[in-house]
Amino acid sequence: MPTKIFQIKMKEQILRHLKYSLGKDPEHAIRYDWRMALSLALRDMVVVPWFDSTRKTYDSNAKRVYYLSMEFLIGRLVEDVAINLGFEDVARDAMQDMGQDYDQIVSEEPDAALGNGGLGRLAACFLDSLSTLGIPAHGYGIRYEHGLFEQAFDDGRQVETAEGWLAQRNVWEFERPEVSYVIGFGGHVSETDGRTVWYPAETVRASAFDAPTLGWQANWCNTLRLWSAKPTRKFDLASFNRGDFLAASAPEALARTISRVLYPDDTTESGKELRLKQEYFFTAASIQDLIRRYLSTNEDLEKLPEKAAIQLNDTHPAIAGPELVRLLSDIHGIEIHQAIKIARKCLGYTNHTLLPEALERWPEYLFARILPRHYRIIEIIQEDHLKETGSDIRIINNGNVNMGELAFIMAHNVNGVSALHTELVKQTVFQDLHKVYPSRIINETNGITPRRWLYSCNKPLRNLINSTIGNDWPNDLEQLEKLARHADDSEFQARFMAAKRQNKERFIAWLGDQTDATINPDAMLDVQVKRIHEYKRQLMNLLEAIAYWNEIKESPKKNWTPRVKVFGGKAAPGYAVAKQIIHLINDVAKVINNDPVTKDYLQIVFPANYNVTMAEILIPASDLSEQISTAGKEASGTGNMKFALNGALTIGTLDGANVEIRDHVGAKNFFLCGLTAEEVVERRKEHDYSRKAIEASPRLYRVLNQIASGVFSPEEPHRYASIVHLMYENDYFMVTCDFDDYFKTQRKVDATFRDAKTWTKMAILNTANVGWFSSDRTIQGYAKDIWDAKSLL
Repeated sequence: MPTKIFQIKMKEQILRHLKYSLGKDPEHAIRYDWRMALSLALRDMVVVPWFDSTRKTYDSNAKRVYYLSMEFLIGRLVEDVAINLGFEDVARDAMQDMGQDYDQIVSEEPDAALGNGGLGRLAACFLDSLSTLGIPAHGYGIRYEHGLFEQAFDDGRQVETAEGWLAQRNVWEFERPEVSYVIGFGGHVSETDGRTVWYPAETVRASAFDAPTLGWQANWCNTLRLWSAKPTRKFDLASFNRGDFLAASAPEALARTISRVLYPDDTTESGKELRLKQEYFFTAASIQDLIRRYLSTNEDLEKLPEKAAIQLNDTHPAIAGPELVRLLSDIHGIEIHQAIKIARKCLGYTNHTLLPEALERWPEYLFARILPRHYRIIEIIQEDHLKETGSDIRIINNGNVNMGELAFIMAHNVNGVSALHTELVKQTVFQDLHKVYPSRIINETNGITPRRWLYSCNKPLRNLINSTIGNDWPNDLEQLEKLARHADDSEFQARFMAAKRQNKERFIAWLGDQTDATINPDAMLDVQVKRIHEYKRQLMNLLEAIAYWNEIKESPKKNWTPRVKVFGGKAAPGYAVAKQIIHLINDVAKVINNDPVTKDYLQIVFPANYNVTMAEILIPASDLSEQISTAGKEASGTGNMKFALNGALTIGTLDGANVEIRDHVGAKNFFLCGLTAEEVVERRKEHDYSRKAIEASPRLYRVLNQIASGVFSPEEPHRYASIVHLMYENDYFMVTCDFDDYFKTQRKVDATFRDAKTWTKMAILNTANVGWFSSDRTIQGYAKDIWDAKSLL
């Protein structure tokens, strides 16, 4: 059908929804109405492949993948859906015909507040690839009312307020009132008629909301099912009439609390209880749902592993093992030891951390009180494990229920997310379990979807790639290798850098709308955006910026490379050190940005509330990607892949997927710095290693003295005394030991950036050689190595 006819039909559908779904005529419609009408018109087009895919899955009785994750950071969807449908230009032209600015309209869609960072964005990329590859799958998570939090700054300090993404109608979801499950907490367990029965003390109802997740070119569409908590008891009118208003609304308050906020602060007893309830709530609903679906076309639950692959994204859904055992044994009558074996054949566990404290542990008394039946099932799982292996590795140990050990023991495969991380998992956090189960740990290096992270977010570069190698690459990202032959071509280099310039100007315009910052488009855009955490070392980046500022001030006539350092990311509300680092970054920025001697050469900006939308604007504009985590601490990273794909060069340690990125792009096209993971371990054995490093580095000594003396906080000179003390006495993450090498490497970056031809060639080779890091490749690995799942395309 000719494009013009598509455009006319699209226009008709938008106007129909404007009138009948929104009750507006074009003369009185506001921008919100136009966006909703456009979204509904696009959604109509998604339903057909969604139904077709579901029908094919049922008709073939195919094995399904169930991806359980606390986070799905899906971002805005209008443009994503239009692109996957192949209707981006049609939608744009239709809106223009009606006098509407397509880009402005889609930019006002709120980000879905369903995640925090890399874990949630990875889950979203995986859903995209599962649909693109045509593998039947369901994502399962929580429909958070407020998500994590919206970040703002008050005099440089992080302030958290509730995210309001659901203040507007979420047009992409379909409520399923007929799909709901009662989820219990607390109570007691007893034997009734030879069966174990759990009698919960309180219950909530998990209600389903479905969002179709469309693959590239609309060939397949899977489902993201999110659970919202609702009361099982109606409003207590009798209590209300007695004047006991709190008691009347207590059931509703409990339910809403469970699906209200992502990661409630678990430094309090009530916070711990809520988080455990959240994790059980969504996991139990999901396991009940997949069993219901299996039994709709199959009878023998012993064969469940042939039709269901359940992937646990981190330890948050680790309770899935005991819950599946409970359902198989207590509800469906399968002998409990056999139920454990069936469950293990279904379950895979993805580990995302080498930090022992990040492997969840629940106090034994709390777990046993909230989930008494599951506590007993875990005891049985532990007994079976000890008996079968002869080991002394326990799930319940030292007064805690250890969810990492539970997930490992109940999974048939455990995977790391980069080559280095997987080896370190074997050597560190699960060293003892690896000896007992030597073939259980495998590697599946993370990837990103090229549809969103280049094709959609970087149109100038997309157009250049299309005109150079054709437009099949979004479905086969390794085709980008063809760009390498153009890396020395001066005309291609000019076009490549023109695309980068366009992206920079877009970011500068966006930044001007968000803040009062004005930055130089000729300066190097040096970017570190990720969750604020000590091991990610935003602090080292900042200390280097201060040292660079000192050198510029001393020799202002020197040929300095202008830089704009961009930070972005949130600190967990209870993470005091991370919040202090944010405050310090903002205080330092205030001083440096207002220094008349240096402001033309160095600026620091920290836009608030980093999210997917900001990433889509910032990453294509970036020149330098900061991937400087302490070696041996970052599992993988996916931001590093997004930056490299969009033509940013990396300064980084040999950590996580940096190792594999450097292998693919070439050592000459990567700025390596810092100790290796092995060297970090050895350095920690030295007495006073951080103090020695500071005393050996006049630059670092000076910077820490400036911070300690209040140069950046004159109204409160000792504001950052604790950070300086940390650097001297307990620098576990090796900021001090890596500082000098990092500073020296940054000066290599400066010199290279001044050589535009060399820099551009390196940037092109980064884009050309990271096609392997597509999430399509990652999902193909999971399907083959863990799930035994097939594409139906």
